[in-house]
Amino acid sequence: SGSGGAPPAAEGGPISLGTATVEELETIDGIGPVTARKIVEFRDRRGGLASVEQLDEVSGIGPATMESLRSRLQP
Repeated sequence: SGSGGAPPAAEGGPISLGTATVEELETIDGIGPVTARKIVEFRDRRGGLASVEQLDEVSGIGPATMESLRSRLQP
């Protein structure tokens, strides 16, 4: 089964905040499809994000979810 292409982000590995897809964001604890879409839309509206901390402004992301995001995302 060698389909080529880039392997998916390893579970537990860092995900780039600037290029994360909805699917990648959904692998983070506490992030479902709706919140993942909100994060991508928020990032795109702002023309990118300088830090994970800015995601605190997305509705539906609380302190526990921010901890998960900090541990999995890299700027």
